[in-house]
Amino acid sequence: MALDSVAQAVMEMMEQNGVSFDGITSMTAGELRNRMQLGEMPVEEVARTEDRTIPGADGTELPIRIYWPEITEELLGVVVFFHGGGWVIGGIDSHDGQVREMANRTGAVYVSVDYRLAPEARFPAAAEDCYAATQWVAGNAASLGVDAHRLGVAGDSAGGNLAAVVAQMSRDRGGPAIAHQLLVYPCCDMDTSAWPSQTENGSGYFLTREAMEWFYDQYADAADRENPYASPIKATDLAGLPPACVITAEYDPLRDEGEAYGHRLQQAGVACEIHRYSGMFHGFFGMTLGIPKAMEAQETAAAAVRAGLSP
Repeated sequence: MALDSVAQAVMEMMEQNGVSFDGITSMTAGELRNRMQLGEMPVEEVARTEDRTIPGADGTELPIRIYWPEITEELLGVVVFFHGGGWVIGGIDSHDGQVREMANRTGAVYVSVDYRLAPEARFPAAAEDCYAATQWVAGNAASLGVDAHRLGVAGDSAGGNLAAVVAQMSRDRGGPAIAHQLLVYPCCDMDTSAWPSQTENGSGYFLTREAMEWFYDQYADAADRENPYASPIKATDLAGLPPACVITAEYDPLRDEGEAYGHRLQQAGVACEIHRYSGMFHGFFGMTLGIPKAMEAQETAAAAVRAGLSP
């Protein structure tokens, strides 16, 4: 189908407000961060939030924000969340509204991680920070009021990449045990030439192929892009990974690699749901205030998370 008319209107409004990747190849990371700043938006209430700093990788300090949902249960499941932004932009605040919504929809505590950004901290800094945060959550489950056996990871775009990577790291390194992974239009392969959607949707739908290539240059050296902890689809064996839910958008350069990763999980014997949202573009998942299908996608994702983290 054609690009959804509501999605088209939202995308045009974003462009009118300067939220675009036009001219990215001539920009610095700092300039892009300034351009992509969004104004404050209404957000859902949660029971409470708390900002903390925990030990990250390489002796660094790692900011996190913890969200307790508006639900009463003796021990809750917990999801460690990694924001999108091409490993270069974004942070806890940019995804605050989306995390609040998903905490309430899933009834799980969410821990949002402010991992180090590229190019100041290149691969594998972000991945190692996210793994360190997941270890911390598992080790501090009692103080958070959560069940360490009901631990999930989640992320969108580059954050979906990091969630898939943390699931692989946890399997490869002997824990912590991950019960579920939610991968929202994840980046799974740093080779843009490998997937038809990179060409079909490479321009005109907010995220561009040119922008993805620029993000890859900021984050990872060419030799690192074959590493499964950078491109998770490069892993030779996906067996033993946690059940997954993969969300993709029809008009997204990352559509094909996300769906291919989901199919590879299924072929490896991993339970995996794959949901493509027709007429949608990259980034729609967090736009519930303007796009009805974003609400539908969140409800689908939340149902998968609830099932994955069920006692």
